[in-house]
Amino acid sequence: MRLYWAVAAAALGLSGGASAQSATKTSPAIVNEVLSCRSVSDAAARLACFDRSVSALGEAQTKGDLVTLDRQEVRKTRRSLFGLTLPSLRILGDEDNSEEGQEIETRIVRTAEGPGGKWIFDLAEGGRWAQTDTRNFIVDPKAGQTIKIRRAALGSYTANINNQRGIKVKRIN
Repeated sequence: MRLYWAVAAAALGLSGGASAQSATKTSPAIVNEVLSCRSVSDAAARLACFDRSVSALGEAQTKGDLVTLDRQEVRKTRRSLFGLTLPSLRILGDEDNSEEGQEIETRIVRTAEGPGGKWIFDLAEGGRWAQTDTRNFIVDPKAGQTIKIRRAALGSYTANINNQRGIKVKRIN
């Protein structure tokens, strides 16, 4: 399993020089301590350094002072937050401009008709979205149907439900 902070590779000294340098620039101090042990030339001193810093790393993780996420967990979290306006969170990577950060395809778990005949959708990832335009559906949306939401112009979002024409939506929680 590949850890987001590359902690396991760094602790074992398996990561390459360039990736270790980039990890050092963005990693917490406790991770940098593990990485710095690689530069100790004496084998016994290097092992002692690794033992000491990895022990501190384990304690920090046990206390909740350090959290590691693998890519799968990061993707799951990003999907659950899709459509919310949040501050830049370095722990979630910088994938906002990637294709993955531009759309989500999932299932509807609940629908309701809101004020003015506009629809409200609860998604499998936990978000609630509301229709913002007045377009009608050929077939009314219902639980179990597929919904694809993608970023549109000027911070708006467009949703297609069961491949019907798109509607404008916004995330409400």
